[in-house]
Amino acid sequence: MASPVGEDNWVDYVDHQLREATDLEARVRVIESFNDAVSAEPGSIKVWMAYCEYFWSLYNDCQPVSDAGWSPEEQEVGRSIFTIDAALNLWQRGYEAVQYRLSDSNELWDRWISLEMELLRRTVTEAGVRRITQLFRNRLTVPHATWDRTSQMFSTFLSEYNRQAYESEMEQITRSAKNAKRLYALRDPFETKLSLAVKSGDTAAVRAEMLEYIDWEIKQHKGKRDALDNFKICLGLFSRALTGVLASDDTTWLNFITLVSTSQSDLKAGRARVSANLVPNMLDVLRRAVHHIPWAGPVWARYILAAEEAALTFADVERIKHAATNSPQLDRDGMTGVLDMYSAWCGYLKRTAMNPKASEEAVDVAEVGLSSALEDVKHWGQRKYGENYQGDPDYRLEKILIQFLTEKKEDIEGARAIWDELSQIPLHANSYDFWLNWYLWEMVVFTAHRAKLRSPTPNTQAQGLLVPSLATRVFTRALKVRTLDWPERILQVYLKHCNDYELAETLREAHDTIYKTRKGVEKRREREARQAAEAALEQAAPADRSEDVPMTDASGSASPGSKRKREPTPAEDDAANKRPRSETNGDDVKRDREHNTVFLWNLPADATQTKIKQFFRDYGHVNNIDLKKGDDDAVALVEFRHSDDARAALIRDGKPFGDRIIQVTPAIDCTLFVTNYPPDADEEYLRNLFKAHGEIHSIRFPSLKENAKRRFCYLTFRERASAEAALKLDGKALGGRCRLVVKISDPAHKQHRQGAQEEERELHVINIPRTMKEDEVQGHFSKAGKVVSVRIPHLGTAFVVMQTKEEAQEAIKLLDKAMFGQHPIKVELSMPKGTKKTATAWGGAEDAGSPASTAAESTVSSGGGGGAARDRKVVILGVPDTMNEARVGNLLKPAGEFVKLTLHARHGGAIVEYKDAASAGKAQLVIDGLEVEAGQKLRVGTTEELFQSKGEKKVAGSDPCARPEPEKQGKKPPTAAQLMPPPPSINRPQVLGRSKPKTGMGTGAPGLGLRTNGVALGGPKRSNADFRSLFLGGDNNGGGGEGGGKVEEEKTKENGSKE
Repeated sequence: MASPVGEDNWVDYVDHQLREATDLEARVRVIESFNDAVSAEPGSIKVWMAYCEYFWSLYNDCQPVSDAGWSPEEQEVGRSIFTIDAALNLWQRGYEAVQYRLSDSNELWDRWISLEMELLRRTVTEAGVRRITQLFRNRLTVPHATWDRTSQMFSTFLSEYNRQAYESEMEQITRSAKNAKRLYALRDPFETKLSLAVKSGDTAAVRAEMLEYIDWEIKQHKGKRDALDNFKICLGLFSRALTGVLASDDTTWLNFITLVSTSQSDLKAGRARVSANLVPNMLDVLRRAVHHIPWAGPVWARYILAAEEAALTFADVERIKHAATNSPQLDRDGMTGVLDMYSAWCGYLKRTAMNPKASEEAVDVAEVGLSSALEDVKHWGQRKYGENYQGDPDYRLEKILIQFLTEKKEDIEGARAIWDELSQIPLHANSYDFWLNWYLWEMVVFTAHRAKLRSPTPNTQAQGLLVPSLATRVFTRALKVRTLDWPERILQVYLKHCNDYELAETLREAHDTIYKTRKGVEKRREREARQAAEAALEQAAPADRSEDVPMTDASGSASPGSKRKREPTPAEDDAANKRPRSETNGDDVKRDREHNTVFLWNLPADATQTKIKQFFRDYGHVNNIDLKKGDDDAVALVEFRHSDDARAALIRDGKPFGDRIIQVTPAIDCTLFVTNYPPDADEEYLRNLFKAHGEIHSIRFPSLKENAKRRFCYLTFRERASAEAALKLDGKALGGRCRLVVKISDPAHKQHRQGAQEEERELHVINIPRTMKEDEVQGHFSKAGKVVSVRIPHLGTAFVVMQTKEEAQEAIKLLDKAMFGQHPIKVELSMPKGTKKTATAWGGAEDAGSPASTAAESTVSSGGGGGAARDRKVVILGVPDTMNEARVGNLLKPAGEFVKLTLHARHGGAIVEYKDAASAGKAQLVIDGLEVEAGQKLRVGTTEELFQSKGEKKVAGSDPCARPEPEKQGKKPPTAAQLMPPPPSINRPQVLGRSKPKTGMGTGAPGLGLRTNGVALGGPKRSNADFRSLFLGGDNNGGGGEGGGKVEEEKTKENGSKE
């Protein structure tokens, strides 16, 4: 009979035995079954409770006063077996096994301590008091959910049995238990959520909370603080999970196995912070794991590997392999588990045979075993999938056999025959990776046997030159496969190989083959692109995209600021089909970051963009490098010009970079397209929103130069799984106003907007009677055809959608300039709005120049606080072209409330209007030099400077490592003076506080007492500190002279016309 699996099955199994145990021998067999149960489920509180309670009952039943019906002989023998010491020791073993189950270990502890105190009441001894006192001390230094109740029990015990030591004992336990209480307090939120999920009866919620708890606990174990306690608590949590809802969860078992394996490696390396007796035995853990998840091939593989590492005999390892193959669930999830297990078994055979001390018998066993494994897997796959089974995509078993034949048996032809057999299978023949691996093997063989080889070429001038013709033949065979997934890479390596090793004739033939093959590949790629575009169009759901949808709030209603249903921004378009930056109608995507990028991991901390570019110089053109440095390493996101270059760059995986071996992985599907977030959301807001799903590498906002109303970004995770997990946020309500849109970014699926307007079915109707309702308009236009919908956004204007384009044209012909309710109406096709180059935000301050503040205007005209329009405005330069008006407004909050902010993203700046000149002057002092991004600061300038500026100059696809080329040949390089940035120009108000009469010698005289930005040209220069003291101290005499006022006023009028 197979052993039970799981704590419930073990308890039921032993309970069945227990009921049939009517004699002493049968009761001893029950004890043996309980020993097997606690060995199979060492952390199960249910099994330990049943075991301890049964043993305690046997102790009581064998006593002379018992009426359990035992014979005197059985009682006598039983008293020698089931002693009081054995019973109490068993309770202690059970408690030590489950004491770090924070939520329920009290069940066993409370029962045990009650029995101990019951024995003490029968016979009070000093030794008994000391024993129970020590038990309480130990328990109270262990974090658990019922610590307060345990403390109260200890207090009651001391009051009854050791009152004179009450205060000292309680003081001591309060000090020693601080750490235990702190550790539990850290975990209390997780325990609370887990408890609520259990009470709700929602198994899925319990699993989710437990998985989150485990992930957090593993991170605590990695820390240096409380390393020992954290490790014990982590083991206790795994005990709860693996005997509860996650007992059959592959991921949880693999997490536990990895924890144990890592701890054992740390012990061997001498860097462990826990003692060896605390780390579970790896073989025991794996034995339990394969019983709970027998379908998990990676666990069987680790079981075989652990047995090999533990130096078990060949028979023992073979027994594990047979247990796996005899499991009916090994192929539950397909052939993956079978292949994982057989790969581990074949690896064990290979390593055993290739050991220099291996016997001939071991070599023969490996040779037979490897071939048998290949046949077994083949038959298994065909039995499951029929003739459609093509083998392991990674051909792991074949690689092991090829290595064995090549290195141990030196049977090169036998190994080559395996390569040839694999090449007949389409699964491998269509993979460029397969052909490159075969080629590399041929080159290794050629190099190793160079001295034995003779040139296979006819006599030439280069007679005697040894060439790897068999390696060359691999490429010629590969290029005959018309369905090869990446022929471009094969062509590249083929040409390089022939240049390096082959004779001139073969090189010429290679050039011919490559030229003809490349033409065919180009046609194939064009055909595939057309098919992909057609498939994308077919998959688009017309019903879902018949009308564009405005930005909606959390309740589904339109945003208050949206007058029309349509805005030309991706934030209000169908999220799955974003509008390209280019407005051309071509199908080609000019720049496909999502498919042209790779991640570089484990870079040294001193890595630079130049070094990274040099690392990939033979694999394609690098467009951009986003390098993020940590404390001791760095990660880079490298964008190539073409997707072929990115695929080629993956070959550099595992290559040295400085003193590191780096990892190169594709960044496909790691980037999310995110839109419909609050307008003032910045990078920090988005990072906080998405950080729970994984590590974020970068967030990229679009340029607003051509459309200031854009509101979307590209968020790149470092793991593909993190990006997929973050898709759960799609549709999330944010602040009661917006529903977040989150999609995997895929430029290849970009489409132009669809809907009634784009299909020329929407009509714009002007001058309809103000009293008309939508049904009346619908009835009027029904003369031309079927009306789909009617909208009247405001009085006098309507938008009518007809069912077909032809009906819309008929409506224009019939109804344009016709009378409708005594009104001649104008009917025309609805046209999309143009893109907005500017954006406006309104602040909370009252505008001194508004109609509501006429009194303020009169004060301004007489020199009061309001000031002229020019004096109330501050021109800001240096605003990044990715920052919208809402974010700029938030950035300017420290400068005070403004009335109006107009963003000119195209010019990299903004014009901010304040309620009066004094507020504007104070704002200038705060804004000038304000850091907006790392290394970028705002500065205050003039309107002329703003509109002469072109903003940030970013060239798509520019190489960050290359030097800029001059625009024209022969153009003189700029001088050092021309390269200097212009001095910060501060637009200071003319009048500070109250005005002075415009009298004096300099009145109106040009060149005498003139002021520029509030500073007298002829007088002493003033610093920002001087002006700050003027504003804050109320010194109105520091304005810099009485002359020049009229001239300044004239300049104000001049500049005002330009604004």
